[in-house]
Amino acid sequence: MAFDTLTYARRLKQAGFSEEQAEALAEATRGMVVHDIVTKDYLETALERLSPRLTVRMGTIAGLAVGLLAAIIKL
Repeated sequence: MAFDTLTYARRLKQAGFSEEQAEALAEATRGMVVHDIVTKDYLETALERLSPRLTVRMGTIAGLAVGLLAAIIKL
């Protein structure tokens, strides 16, 4: 996602901000917008790291469910 700081600063100046204020606010806003962007590569890496843990957790849940059902059926 692109953030046009020049256009943003111009709009702030039109709204009554000084040039220094508009530029400072535009840069601060760009930093927040760009910082929160998640890329496809980041998501793929995160999923690759989580996959083994999720598999173990799902296996544990399935094993506990089978054990619980077996215990219930024996009663």
